[in-house]
Amino acid sequence: MTAPKPSLELLRGLTDENVLRVLMAHDRLTRAEIATRTGISKPTISESVQRLEQAGLVVDTGERTTGRGRVGSYYALAPHLGTALVAGITPHGVVAEAVDALGRTHGRVRTALHADAGQETVAEALGAAAVELDGNAGGPLRLAVVSAADPVDRATGRLVHLPDAPFLVGALDPPAVLADTVTGPVLVDNDVNWAARAEYEHGCVQGVDDFVYLYLGEGLGCAVVGDGVVRRGHGGLVGEIAHLYTAGPDGRAMAFTEVFAALGLRRASSTAVDVPKLLGILDAPDTAAAAERVRVALAHAIGGVLSAALSFADPRTVVVGGPWGSHPRLIAAIEEHLTGSPRSVPICAAALPLPELAGARSRAVEELGSLIVRSAHPATQW
Repeated sequence: MTAPKPSLELLRGLTDENVLRVLMAHDRLTRAEIATRTGISKPTISESVQRLEQAGLVVDTGERTTGRGRVGSYYALAPHLGTALVAGITPHGVVAEAVDALGRTHGRVRTALHADAGQETVAEALGAAAVELDGNAGGPLRLAVVSAADPVDRATGRLVHLPDAPFLVGALDPPAVLADTVTGPVLVDNDVNWAARAEYEHGCVQGVDDFVYLYLGEGLGCAVVGDGVVRRGHGGLVGEIAHLYTAGPDGRAMAFTEVFAALGLRRASSTAVDVPKLLGILDAPDTAAAAERVRVALAHAIGGVLSAALSFADPRTVVVGGPWGSHPRLIAAIEEHLTGSPRSVPICAAALPLPELAGARSRAVEELGSLIVRSAHPATQW
């Protein structure tokens, strides 16, 4: 049976997508350069550029090639195709930026918060940042990607408040907060999940499809990546390890978060880990017996958490990140502890600064590009 030939509209749509995608990777290109990079004939590219110009998606920049030969015109994405909002919500504040389809930033807003800032305060900061960034040089906010230092309900995008969570933002609802400013979808996920995606795409586990990312900071988190996909679970709570039982300082089983209370490593009147104090212990000389006991206790507790992760997720490797998680002395202690375990895998320190924002930004650029491509042929599916 002869396979049906693709329709002319489908072929045009595929060509137009190729043109748009290559212009999303370069500030400007001539039609000849686009043809070379896509492998599509120059006459076909010229027709596509003309269609996309008429649709308002591509513009002639007014710049021309120089030198011998026929003069060529440079083309680029139209300047007002819109931007994506990238926002990070942390215990210390809200940071937001608008990015275009080439990944360029069109404005950034930072709002400091107290560690005990409530839901309303965080919502006001997020909403105000979006209003300030809306309509910047790159155009309206067409979608948003939000990173939050709390678990996220995968069905609604609302933050989930768990018992003893150190960050008091309640059930913040970013999609509702941004509904009047962002014209398209609002994607929300936990910051550790975004960090894991960033390390997978650009960090220490490129090409590793199965790994666990353990985050150790003021809060405790974990991301599980299987077959190259972050596993979020039915309610979005995969990797919430704070209440996982592990070995306490005296050998008794206790919740992971309680280990820090037992070691005197919590901030006053908070369940948050006291990071400066903990870093001081990790940096203490080997001759400091008290510091060494704490380091061993931490290695045992973290080793217990990782043993559970190895049993259920079967990762190829483990990434350890966060303000104190990637400390070389801690990683060495964890490796030593896991050496005697029935299941042991390589451990590496997270490589990227601010990986949660890097992961969210990458997804925002990707989603914005797809929106622009679909707008070229809104009635066509390919």
